Amino acid sequence: MGSSNPPPTPKAIIHKKYAQQAVYRTEEVTDAGENPCPGLVVQRQTRIQYRCVLELPDLTVSSGRFSKKKDAEQAAAQIAVEKLGLQENEKNLTPEEAFDELIKRLNILFTDEFLTSLHPFVGHLKSSLKRNSTAHFSPVPISSIPTCDTKINNLCKTLNPNCETDLLSTLSLVSKAVRASDSLSSSDTGFQVWNVNPFRNETVEPLLSCQADASESVRVLEIPAELEERVKDLRVDLRNDVYYLDEIAKVLGVDDPSHILISRNIGKASSEMRFHFAAPQFLLSSSLDEYECGTDSDVVVNKRASYLSGQTIYGNAILANVGYTWRAGGLFCEDVTTCTYYRMLLSKLPDGPHKLALSSPLLSSLPSSYSRATWRGPPPRDLLSGFCRIHRLPEPTFSLQKKEEGDLQCEVRVLGRKEGESLVVGGFGEVFRRESEAVQGTALRVLNWFRGFWGEMDETVGNSSEIGIESVENLRICPRTVLEEFSTWKSLYSKVFFDVGTEKGDEITRNGIGGFGVEGNDSGVFPSVGSLVGVNYEIYLVKEGDSNLRCLVERNEEFEFEIGTGSVIPQVESCITQISVDQSAKFTSKLPSRDLVLAACDVSHLSLDGCILEYNVKLIRVTEPMEERMEKAFFTPPLSKQRVLFAVEQINQSNAFSLVDFGCGSGSLLDSLLDHNTCLKQIVGVDISVRALTRAAKVLHQKLSKNCAMQACLKSAVLYDGSITDFDARLYKFDIATCIEVIEHMEEDQAHLFGDMVLSLFSPKILIVSTPNYEYNPILQRSNKDEESEEKEKENENKPCKFRNFDHKFEWTRAQFEIWANNLASKHNYSVEFSGVGGSGEIEPGFASQIAVFRRNLNELRELQGNELRGLESGKKYEVVWEWEGNDKKCD
Repeated sequence: MGSSNPPPTPKAIIHKKYAQQAVYRTEEVTDAGENPCPGLVVQRQTRIQYRCVLELPDLTVSSGRFSKKKDAEQAAAQIAVEKLGLQENEKNLTPEEAFDELIKRLNILFTDEFLTSLHPFVGHLKSSLKRNSTAHFSPVPISSIPTCDTKINNLCKTLNPNCETDLLSTLSLVSKAVRASDSLSSSDTGFQVWNVNPFRNETVEPLLSCQADASESVRVLEIPAELEERVKDLRVDLRNDVYYLDEIAKVLGVDDPSHILISRNIGKASSEMRFHFAAPQFLLSSSLDEYECGTDSDVVVNKRASYLSGQTIYGNAILANVGYTWRAGGLFCEDVTTCTYYRMLLSKLPDGPHKLALSSPLLSSLPSSYSRATWRGPPPRDLLSGFCRIHRLPEPTFSLQKKEEGDLQCEVRVLGRKEGESLVVGGFGEVFRRESEAVQGTALRVLNWFRGFWGEMDETVGNSSEIGIESVENLRICPRTVLEEFSTWKSLYSKVFFDVGTEKGDEITRNGIGGFGVEGNDSGVFPSVGSLVGVNYEIYLVKEGDSNLRCLVERNEEFEFEIGTGSVIPQVESCITQISVDQSAKFTSKLPSRDLVLAACDVSHLSLDGCILEYNVKLIRVTEPMEERMEKAFFTPPLSKQRVLFAVEQINQSNAFSLVDFGCGSGSLLDSLLDHNTCLKQIVGVDISVRALTRAAKVLHQKLSKNCAMQACLKSAVLYDGSITDFDARLYKFDIATCIEVIEHMEEDQAHLFGDMVLSLFSPKILIVSTPNYEYNPILQRSNKDEESEEKEKENENKPCKFRNFDHKFEWTRAQFEIWANNLASKHNYSVEFSGVGGSGEIEPGFASQIAVFRRNLNELRELQGNELRGLESGKKYEVVWEWEGNDKKCD
């Protein structure tokens, strides 16, 4: 027979409510103790003890002295638990015992001793006493009691689980307990509660003599019950001589402020942001203690407010951040704007908390891959856990499986609210070396899957195919359960944040983006895939043709992200990859969804019709990709330069006049070749990325406009947009072709196709292919031996290494590379030699970058036939992006 679970520790109770907001600060306290021998020359050994200060959003407490840190922390947590009334032992009470405890707790709230405490409910009592100063009775709205006291709430949920979502069930239980108490009384309907015995004069008089709070005007939001109506921005004047619920009652058109009901807090545990609404009419005609869960058919439920609060809200509601707290001596109040409301909605999305944590709703995006070194904001596991909590789902669970090779796979399980129901179970088939990478990487994949699902939701509830839920290998998805769990969001907000004006993948010159311009001198330092960049930016809301409207909606003095991971919207990454450090770029883009703009800035007073966004972005820093940083740290000169020198040597030895660089990227090899004396007369670059080619064109043109080493003999330079697995007859029979550190970015079958395509159709005299040597990775990734124990080092020796770049689809050992190259050479009548750069081929594990040099056998050049020959005129697969001839430059 299984044993019952032990009760939660005080720290566990605090963590459940406050999570990372609970800060424990432990300090050493020296205690010399008593000296039994005064005048002793030898100093007595001191005893080290610990005292803990626990800081919570609403409270700070300090423990006594303890010999162990953990005991001091638990003691501080216990003090906080008692002060906040967070004890969880109510769950073990019988219904009779729980009801008796509820009566006792209510009686305590109206005692003289309690009135001198710092409990938030005391604020309501004080306000009532100021209105009834002569009687020393304190009638308060019944809704203020569970609003302020956690223990009352817990006892009510023990008695009736419906109290979790039904505020009226909670108030009904409180009303019954009040009527059962000899110390308390209530109005006929039960909406107002007061103490039977008046407070003592010596308790009340100091409270009444305290200086009143100053008057303040605070912004609140009205959330209409009708879905077609938009939220309204209002102001409430909180005067020092008026109870704040009186003012909210006026806004709602309610005569008796005790009929104002208050929801649980929204958002942070320390927040006083709550919905305030009028008690439904059917309750006012009876008594609260007669209420049973369920609503009258004529009562309008406020679906938007109910969804955000997790409780049933009736009629129009006021969202206000007003109330009494543990720390505030008086009434706490803070503005609630339209921006606040839309940020609350954004926080419900899988990627919303990430955007909000970075203070960048408009510019940032949830990355596609996780790297501890470059990740910014809360880690993916915390984001996924928060996503589940905010939708009242159980915490996701992760399980790790160790493979024979020593790597790890992670399986995640996201459960529904109903016992035994799962939303998502499984993994993505990825392998990891470290536990943290496995968990964080898998959590990120799940978040991105949910993000895709969120964007696919429409108005029709159906099966997975109707909403675009795609099956993922090794991941089991339960579409019906997913739809049921998020049905409320689907019915209320399915189109919120997703009506984006520019599709993902748009280039800077394509539809929806315009006015692109660059300012500043070209420093020559450009980012590339894998670079960690720092930018500062401003985003303005502007209206075409109206110079008077230019409103700043988002700004960031320093925003850091990794190129190529999807960390920012495509338009911004496209912009950044076309400018150098210290340059600024400005462009305009179609307006994204109205809701996203309102989450970034409170512009609800403006009409957004005809508006666009203007981006001003400055590149302030570029840190090279991890692969390049590792190579530079280990090799002098860096591997990239060594590969260029290798290519130059092959060019000069072969007296090559023409060269094509397959997968030229941003032109690093072609750019470097211009610094060397060669006999090349024609250079060509081919790549599938227009952004990279645009950057290459800029660099090459700048260098060719000066007196570079090759300018005298070079006749033409061309950059083509196209796939290197497609044939274009214009590149047939070049003297030399290069493919430097490219094939590892392709799938392996595409690498085989590329080899066949180049040697069989393009038919260069020489083909140089370089790719990372996987066997060299342990050296590049080795930890600092001074900080790593010998045992840990031996343990890591047998573990598989990570690829050098997250974008690599594979990395081959020397044997794998040689098999690939030898098969191609044999098949297409080429010879092949193997070499490399970085390290030595004579010492294990060989070169860091392995190179194969293919040479076409004499008299084996196959002439183009039929369609291939006609392709010289009409079968051109590539598009010219940039062309240079002599001193002329042509752009297409």
